[in-house]
Amino acid sequence: MKNLFLFVSVFVFLLSCTKENDAPGTFLEGSGVFIINEGNFMGGNGSLSFYSYDSAKIYNEIFLNVNGRPLGDVPNSMAISGERIYIVVNNSGKIEVVEKNTLESVKTITGLNSPRHISIISNSKAYVSSMYSDSVAVIDLSDNKISGYINIRHTSEAIAVLRNRAYIANWIGGREVMVINTDNDKVIDSIEVAVEPESMVIDKNKTLWVLCNGGWMRENFAELIAVNTSTNDVERKLVFPTKMSSPSCLQIAGDGSTLYYLESGVRKIKTDAMSVSASAPFIPEAGHYFYKLAVNPVNGDILTTDAVDYQQKGHLLVYSSTGILKTDERTDIIPGMMYFRLNSDFN
Repeated sequence: MKNLFLFVSVFVFLLSCTKENDAPGTFLEGSGVFIINEGNFMGGNGSLSFYSYDSAKIYNEIFLNVNGRPLGDVPNSMAISGERIYIVVNNSGKIEVVEKNTLESVKTITGLNSPRHISIISNSKAYVSSMYSDSVAVIDLSDNKISGYINIRHTSEAIAVLRNRAYIANWIGGREVMVINTDNDKVIDSIEVAVEPESMVIDKNKTLWVLCNGGWMRENFAELIAVNTSTNDVERKLVFPTKMSSPSCLQIAGDGSTLYYLESGVRKIKTDAMSVSASAPFIPEAGHYFYKLAVNPVNGDILTTDAVDYQQKGHLLVYSSTGILKTDERTDIIPGMMYFRLNSDFN
């Protein structure tokens, strides 16, 4: 009876607070994608949206509607582990832990130094990168506390995990990927790649792909680096055609054979390619400003966010695997990273 009362109370609260969305409280029953809206820097108005594939609708401000408070100042990333969702809020220096089925707050992990990305290492452990600290934070998922730090001697950004290895990119001003043994949380190697490794994925052959943007002042050529994860040796370097190339947000198709990234549109490249093409983008921006990118691992949909002018509400754009626009939905301010929630995740 207590659980029933709680469910009804949350449903009524959502119904009273959600604007422009029908039947709130039911959208989490199906598949879809979470969109992290960064909000204005220092504005504390970051938020969480969810686009439902089942209803073909977007639900905005869902964290606020459930918990009665905003998500915080610049949410940046999230991860799902067991019955919990972990949302990293960069400028607030915290992680919001919520129930995966209701989004009700479980705990707020504080004391983090400019956290950026979270990666689930095991059922009991996660790593969190940092923009300003030389250490990666270790989170104990059993009690949702910081259990320690790993000094990697660099600030950190993207994290990719394979077997018992975590690959952590040193983005701002860096050119290395640090390798951590996740069994003992020790740095065991470093890989020199190219200037400012910004994002990473692992392909079907267990090759680590590192997108290096060359620095924000375009003083170096951007490069796409292929790393053999058995030896940690660089196998291939694909150099972008001009120094003005500014690629970002590397993603991979569900079958692990095609890479996608943003550069004046959505571009794609096969993992066996030997060069980066200078041809027109696969999906042109066509009046939008693509900010972040995601690829649905099941149906191949390509999703981008449009940050517009970084002040007003942005857009979620969903394209088919062939590049045809399927829907354009209004999000909150500065829609950023996206995370798919499949039906199998929420059984």
